[in-house]
Amino acid sequence: MEKQQLADQIKQWAAELGFQACGITKPDLAEHEAHLQQWLDAGFHGEMHYMAQHGMLRARPTELQPGTLSVISVRLDYLPQQAGFATNLADPNLAYISRYALGRDYHKLMRQRLKQLGQKIATLSAELAGRPFVDSAPILERPLAQKAGIGWVGKHSLVLAEQAGSWFFLGELLVNLDLPIDTPHNGDCGSCVACITSCPTGAIVAPYVVDARRCISYLTIELADAIPEQFRAQIGNRIYGCDDCQLVCPINRAAPLSQESDFQRRPHWQDQSLLALFQWDEATFLQLTEGSAIRRIGFERWLRNIAVALGNAPYDPAISEILQQRLADASELVKEHIRWALAQQKQKSWQQANLLPRSTERLVRIIQKGLPRDS
Repeated sequence: MEKQQLADQIKQWAAELGFQACGITKPDLAEHEAHLQQWLDAGFHGEMHYMAQHGMLRARPTELQPGTLSVISVRLDYLPQQAGFATNLADPNLAYISRYALGRDYHKLMRQRLKQLGQKIATLSAELAGRPFVDSAPILERPLAQKAGIGWVGKHSLVLAEQAGSWFFLGELLVNLDLPIDTPHNGDCGSCVACITSCPTGAIVAPYVVDARRCISYLTIELADAIPEQFRAQIGNRIYGCDDCQLVCPINRAAPLSQESDFQRRPHWQDQSLLALFQWDEATFLQLTEGSAIRRIGFERWLRNIAVALGNAPYDPAISEILQQRLADASELVKEHIRWALAQQKQKSWQQANLLPRSTERLVRIIQKGLPRDS
């Protein structure tokens, strides 16, 4: 088959497999090596040591998969039909979970479809050698997606596409076929800085540069140790990931809802209270996070994150009671965050107890000032 015909057929198969976009590019990422090294040298990867261990391998797909001549980049939309952004974020007693994690873990689903795409290509090219990647190996997938015409890298470091926003997953199929490439996407964010100014912890330290050590997604998912106290209040009720930079992005206003049943919100994540989730035992956690990306953080970090959120919730005697109950058998890591949460609740209790008297005294003074002298 002629090369262009093969490329067109690959894109048609990708669409039939459920991918919303498919582009082809070459594996050369040399121009991104300096930026990657600067990011690593600054320590912005935090405890994600695997980022530094693999070093420049991320920018060299041909070393990752020898013989690679082309990269097939795909996009799969995931925004659930009942995202419930406002409901969850507006109520500090409810748990907020990043929208990508409300359904099934996307890794297996995308990898399987990319594998199927490779199998289809093999029917037309007997010499095919390919390898699928879904956020599971050291590869700079966002620059590859931009080079393949999928979208452009926004100031929050996520890939953006017109009429699709950023609510999508990326995947790659590295192949040893010399295919015609697509035109790189030349879009940009213009003067918009909504994501930068709206980040609760100031993690976007410069356009296109994210300090993971400040990012709520990193703090609640990747970080294995204690969450730095300076960021705990800003985390609010976000117990797994954060979507703020995407929520304020004007490009996302046109983002389509996913039709994938696996990406829809599981019933037990709908309007879940922090108190209810904190009372789960490990068996319940493992059962209800089966097949979910949430399971990867483990039960200890799950409790750690919820303890912080409970500390940020409005004062409620029930919160302090549940926190105290957990202290007895919690790990040292969780205990540290429980004690912090208890201190926050105590402070709010004191403020609430003293708010009414101060308001009453002020009201009396205002009334007295406005009354005749003989009253």
